[in-house]
Amino acid sequence: MRLSSLFFSAALLSTPALAATTEIQLWPSGAPDPEGFACEPEGFVPPKQPDDGIQRLTNVTDPTLTIYPAAKPNGTAVVVCPGGGYNILAITHEGIQVCEWLNELGVTAALLKYRVPRRDPETPEKWPLQDAQRAISILRSRAGEFGIAPDRIGILGFSAGGNLCLMAALHPEDRTFDLDPKLDAASPAPNFVIPVYPAYLTEGKEGSKLLPDFTVTPASPAICLIHANDDRITAAGSALIYVEYRKLNLPAELHIYERGGHGYGMKPGDLPVNSWPDRVADWMRARGLLDAAK
Repeated sequence: MRLSSLFFSAALLSTPALAATTEIQLWPSGAPDPEGFACEPEGFVPPKQPDDGIQRLTNVTDPTLTIYPAAKPNGTAVVVCPGGGYNILAITHEGIQVCEWLNELGVTAALLKYRVPRRDPETPEKWPLQDAQRAISILRSRAGEFGIAPDRIGILGFSAGGNLCLMAALHPEDRTFDLDPKLDAASPAPNFVIPVYPAYLTEGKEGSKLLPDFTVTPASPAICLIHANDDRITAAGSALIYVEYRKLNLPAELHIYERGGHGYGMKPGDLPVNSWPDRVADWMRARGLLDAAK
C-alpha cells in the first residue's frame, strides 16, 4: 500500500465525515508521463525542523481524485488542488481540511492528488493540467452518481494549485490528452474558479504584467481570488487577473488582505486573512452555489 494511502486510511478512521470517501484512479492504464521519467516511490517529505506540522506528499506518479461527499449535498462540487511549488502537495491544510470545510457548506469536495515533482522545469503545470482536466471530466461524466449538477463544478487551488486551477479555467478548449468516452465528459472546463494566493502568474519580480498563459476571455468562468499584500508571491497576479475580468464585465471578486504571507491555507490564526473561507462561502452563497440544485 502506498504511504499516502495509509495516511488517507488513518484519516478515514479518525474523521467520521470521511467515512464514505471514494478514491478514483485518474489514469487506469497509467498516467501519460514523459518518456523516460522516473522518481522515487510516493511518500511524505521529512518534516522541517522545527516541525511546522505540514504534511508534504511527493513523488506522485498515480494521480487520484478522492470524493468527499457532503452529508446534505446541494449539487455543487469543487475540485481541490493543494499547493507546493509543483514539487510537493501540502495535502492536509490545503487539501483534506479544505474538503471537510466544503462538506460543511453542503458541497461535494474532490481532492486532486496531481503529479509531482516537476516533470519539466520549463512547463511544470503541463502534466498536473492533464490531471486537473481529467478530474473535472470524470466528475462531470459521473455527476449523477455523485449527486452533482454538471454545470456546478468548480476548482479551488493554493499557490501552485492556484496556478493550476487558473490554467484549467482559462484553457477550457486546450485538452491536453485524448478523450476517453468511458471516463471523460465532453468538457473539462470548470464552471467557477477560486485561486487562493496563486503563484507564477506574472513576469518579473514586480509583477506588472501577466504571463501569456493567463489570458481572460469572454468565456472565462466566474472567479473569486484570495491573496495577502505581504505574500512573497506578489498579489499583483491576482489583482491583474481581476482587472482583466473587470475589462470584460465578467463575474469576479477579489480579496487582498494587508497581512497573511503565504501558505496559510486552513491553518488557524487570528489575522483577518484567516477568515478567507467565510468570504469564499459568502461569494458562493451569493452566486446560488450553496442553494439546492434544481
